[in-house]
Amino acid sequence: MSDRIGLLAMAYGTASRPDDVERYYADIRGGRPPAPEHLEELKAKYAAIGNRFPLLDITRAQAAALQAELNRNGGQRFAVYLGMKHSAPFIAEGVEHMRSDGIDRAIGLALAPHWSGMSVESYVERVEKAQAEAGAVGRPAFTFVRHWHDHPSFLDFLATRVDEALHRLGERGRSGAAVIFSAHSLPTRALPDGTLHCKLCHSCLDSCRYVGQLQETADLVAGRLGLPDYSIAWQSAGRTADPWWGPRVEDVIRDLAASGHTAVVVCSAGFVADHLEVLYDLDIEARAVAEEAGIAFGRTEMPNAHPQFVRALAEVVREHARIEVPG
Repeated sequence: MSDRIGLLAMAYGTASRPDDVERYYADIRGGRPPAPEHLEELKAKYAAIGNRFPLLDITRAQAAALQAELNRNGGQRFAVYLGMKHSAPFIAEGVEHMRSDGIDRAIGLALAPHWSGMSVESYVERVEKAQAEAGAVGRPAFTFVRHWHDHPSFLDFLATRVDEALHRLGERGRSGAAVIFSAHSLPTRALPDGTLHCKLCHSCLDSCRYVGQLQETADLVAGRLGLPDYSIAWQSAGRTADPWWGPRVEDVIRDLAASGHTAVVVCSAGFVADHLEVLYDLDIEARAVAEEAGIAFGRTEMPNAHPQFVRALAEVVREHARIEVPG
């Protein structure tokens, strides 16, 4: 038995190298192999960013820094474990590691600020499945942090990042700049009356919780900075028959240029690490759209393992640990 609280830090996962891309893509698709042309397109994107696969290393660094921060001042002790949805170490491996270490009380934290059924809740379901398959549903006893998009320390961190990105544009750029707060798009489903909701957010209907949380993050960060012009938009939509949330970041950039803005800063508030959706979808695709439209482009640096971001996450975890008592 252990008197430490186990923290399972959960992330999406990543390919580890070029010859792992097909396995990773098939895992995302529930084991179904991708069409050859789609696989080649994905490999080409990785090649365009230098065949870098930084997400696992960054997530490991986040987990290590978070454990150090949580244990820095004594008091309740924490042990941080890592679990990925689509690559090793998988979530089930993290749960088993906790169990073998004798962890009795555990917290699951998705490294994604905004809740949706397709992201955060799918991590929760994988933990529960791992528990059930091990025949040990009650040990360790899990509670979950399901969102932290509005935590003041996280918002302060994002505000600092946005301010830094605006200053990098120079005085002339800042005077005509707008800010886009983005997150990963999700597939939607149309209701009979024409309204939309996320495919797996069954209770959200047209006022989808995921959309509302991104808007709340944007409003609260903009309020801290007094931003005169900002909006939310969606990026990195996948290939499915269903429509995906819009507007797309690229379309908003074009609209901003057409309305006379001279610069745009994208704050990818739904992501916490450098990976393909940032290094390619924003740094290459979105930047190219901005250049074509004649508008200067900037983006906020990602949180990665920055000490201010790690401290914010530690506050989220500590507050949850004080409130949530497994029953």
